[in-house]
Amino acid sequence: MGASRREILLSTTALAGVALVARGRGAWAQEPVKGGTLIVAADTEPRNLNPAMVASNGVFYVSSKVVEPLVEMDYETGLRPVLATEWGGSEDGLTYTVKLREGVTFSDGTPFTSEDVAFSAMQVWKPLQNLGRVVFPNLEAVDTPDPLTAVFTFSVPTPPQLIENALPALSSVLPKHLYDGSDIAENPLNMAPVGTGPFVFAEHRPGEFIRLERNPTYWGEGQPYLDAILYRVLPDAGAKAAALETGDIHLTAFSAVPLAEMPRLDALDDVTVVDKGYEGITYQITLEINHRRAELANPLVRQALRHAIDPQFIVDVVFMGYATAATGPVPSSAADFYTADVATYDFDIAAAEALLDEAGYPRGADGTRFSLRLRPAPWFEQTRAVGDYVRQALQKVGIAVELVTADPGGHIAAVYTDHDFDLAIGSPVYRNDPAISTTILFQGGLPAGVPFSNQFGYDDPEMNEIIAKGLRTIDSAERVAVYEEFQRKAAEDLPILVLVDFTFLTVARDEVRNVANNPRWATSSWADTWLQP
Repeated sequence: MGASRREILLSTTALAGVALVARGRGAWAQEPVKGGTLIVAADTEPRNLNPAMVASNGVFYVSSKVVEPLVEMDYETGLRPVLATEWGGSEDGLTYTVKLREGVTFSDGTPFTSEDVAFSAMQVWKPLQNLGRVVFPNLEAVDTPDPLTAVFTFSVPTPPQLIENALPALSSVLPKHLYDGSDIAENPLNMAPVGTGPFVFAEHRPGEFIRLERNPTYWGEGQPYLDAILYRVLPDAGAKAAALETGDIHLTAFSAVPLAEMPRLDALDDVTVVDKGYEGITYQITLEINHRRAELANPLVRQALRHAIDPQFIVDVVFMGYATAATGPVPSSAADFYTADVATYDFDIAAAEALLDEAGYPRGADGTRFSLRLRPAPWFEQTRAVGDYVRQALQKVGIAVELVTADPGGHIAAVYTDHDFDLAIGSPVYRNDPAISTTILFQGGLPAGVPFSNQFGYDDPEMNEIIAKGLRTIDSAERVAVYEEFQRKAAEDLPILVLVDFTFLTVARDEVRNVANNPRWATSSWADTWLQP
């Protein structure tokens, strides 16, 4: 079962021919049953539920059921049509044409057209979206020759491969008629989204639940099968495990149950641990570094930090083996782009001590070299645990560390807007192409307030040019070479420390059907998910 096969968890590029392996789920051939409310656990409540603006899995977990992208990832075909039925780029990389699905309406009855795609791209994805700002900086216009055709025009050649890799996560389409003319960033619909998806936003009681209801006008024939989805806010991991056992909830995603509980839950007759459905969203554990702090701007200090931290300890103890030690910003499972030809830093306390001495920070009379404030991201049990470990690891080399905690909104504001941190534990997502959500962690010059981006004060002209080159290189082999250079530069400069690669487990009661049937299942629409009575 999932709880014993970490190698499957890390096969993030194996998108074809993957079958769900889960005891007790042999009834896939049964006819779906309509009705019922799927009750799932939610760890947190995002402050913005607009996936076109905030491309993050915490937002997608809820909003992908309401606001749809142009395409979605698929195990058999790589990409499957959603709002788009055809797509392709020109040989010169200057245009990309998308044909749209006919007969689609938003949940308020307004027809979906190419105007909505053009508005979303030019007014939201490019200027406002945390990831779109990087992927679409050269998007010049989106022409709409007819209601079912959108032609993206770029000012410089843009790789079609990059666009296709980005579409599932970065192309959520908003209703133009409800956003045009408003302050998009402050539009109240950001917390009560309207889209073309199989469900509609119904109610949010802070601290209790978010409820979605079936969209009766959804374009998918006979879908969705569920009447509703209820996200119960259950921050405590133990409470989620208990609720699964009693049947108070049907499902948890993103390894929300403690990893130590997985074998016991999987042994229950009516509960299964599922190790599929995350192949398109590989996570990493990073140590984010505020370069505005003089000590941390010194590359010798950053090298010392890397030597002082043991990624294998994090793998073995924090993740109980469900992870691998990382070598850099591209995970080893991303075979198309990964290179092992980078500088590496063994766990070596003596080397860390020597580098700190060389950097001019000897131990004082109390054994302390200097003090830092560390903010562990509150997303997962593991990010918090890594914060505890890093504090202990750095104390061994004379760096005193104070842990500072905050709720999700407070953490995002402190790190990505106010820069009120020295170190932070992050968990960025690799989404099949370095340019989608990885290079943004290294690109300088980004405005303050962009979540999950480089707000660390690192701004290197050579790195910026490598990143820009990757965005305009059309030839696939040449793009691979660019991103190998990117990985080498990241390993040399260590602007952030990438420590661990990992993905997740879903725990579901056996009456939940069509679990994990695509590589982004937890962040997809769940239009075909159903409950066996």
